Amino acid sequence: MSELILVADDDELSRWSLCQHFEALGHRTLAVQNGQEALDAVEQHGPTLIFMDLSMPVMDGLTALRTLRENDHNLPVIVITAQGGVQGAMEATRLGCSGYLEKPFDLREADVAVERALSEDRLKQELSYLRSRERTGYAEIIGSSPPMQRLFDTLKRLAKIDAPTVLIQGESGTGKDLVARAVHSHGPRAGAPFMEIDCTALPEHLIESELFGHERGAFTDARATKRGLFEVAAGGMIFLDEVGELPLGMQAKLLRALENRKFRRVGGVVEIPLNACVIAATNRSLRDEVKAGRFREDLYFRLHVVPIEVPALRERKEDIAPLTQYFIDRLNKTFSRSVKGASLRAMELLQTYRWPGNVRELRNVLECSVIMLAKDVIQPSDLPPEIRRTQSAQVKGCPFVLPDDGILLEEVEKGLLMQALERTEGNQSAAARLLGISRYALRYRLERPLGVPTKGAAHG
Repeated sequence: MSELILVADDDELSRWSLCQHFEALGHRTLAVQNGQEALDAVEQHGPTLIFMDLSMPVMDGLTALRTLRENDHNLPVIVITAQGGVQGAMEATRLGCSGYLEKPFDLREADVAVERALSEDRLKQELSYLRSRERTGYAEIIGSSPPMQRLFDTLKRLAKIDAPTVLIQGESGTGKDLVARAVHSHGPRAGAPFMEIDCTALPEHLIESELFGHERGAFTDARATKRGLFEVAAGGMIFLDEVGELPLGMQAKLLRALENRKFRRVGGVVEIPLNACVIAATNRSLRDEVKAGRFREDLYFRLHVVPIEVPALRERKEDIAPLTQYFIDRLNKTFSRSVKGASLRAMELLQTYRWPGNVRELRNVLECSVIMLAKDVIQPSDLPPEIRRTQSAQVKGCPFVLPDDGILLEEVEKGLLMQALERTEGNQSAAARLLGISRYALRYRLERPLGVPTKGAAHG
């Protein structure tokens, strides 16, 4: 991977030889003549590694290194000393330098020093990342907010038992698949297969074959016997994503398999034992689906043995900052970028936005920002318009954000009037106080037909 290497040395020949050498190896380089220029270059360009001469005018290397550490810049620094500069090298080591070279040095020594410094830096980053994951998450899931702590408590209890069925419910984009994998990877069946099927991705006539398999000749194109996921996952877990999308006929067959703990391949007569746990996930309210007649009540109760609710991102605002940094770090590695994070104001906007697409939407927003960003810090102007609009709504003191396609103001007003009356059980005086208007103004607005403008006298 190409690294940006900063060379800080007042000796022109040393600067030139190091830059030429590392550019020939495919790296990018930047050369400066003193410690102050090195500090400025770190702030502006974010190098991966620094070669720092200890003896320079304006600001020496030790002062520059000390300033870097005081400002929490922990990037690797290789110091360059003149012959006999042991005392300076020892002080640099105390300040956390990654190594030192004594002039005159062989460029092969510089290669070894760079490789060692970058390897140590990567190891430190990985250890820091793993420690932060232990503190703020569970398995692959990031979060420390109260709703997520309750979720983690449930997952930890599940790790000690072999639950036959688990139902994960939550909005689209909340990470239900990560929860399912956490149940598997930390449970008694961790070493066994984890088979996943998206119930929205297959045509209705293929779902049964995908789950239970089929015998040769069971239907057109069934030229060979096929084992289904329920058979392949023996001893492990099956993840049925978006189970609410299953057609009613398939729901009955799934229920039968779960109840009897055995099934038949399509076109088969031999009953095969079901030796797998089933994790189902849905972004729908299955209770509502049952009431609407679109989901079997008996299957709902069969799946609802161990229910898990995954909170929406707007319910766990405390997790937006660590999630943002987590995604930025991952995206930096994916796209070879060096974005440090989001500014304070940008983070405030991210935490204010309601995130209808949840964690998936946050990741997509950050991916676009990291790819398109010309700087090293995400600013409000780098965020999509719908997120920036939350700022204008707050500035005006309005708790609502106008949708892109607009609204009918009269219908909103009528809805608020009815909500106020419902909350006060029809007491018009109390409802008027909730809305900050007079009782007369309330009655006028209730009696006024839609489309008739409000008179000035009616304002409370």
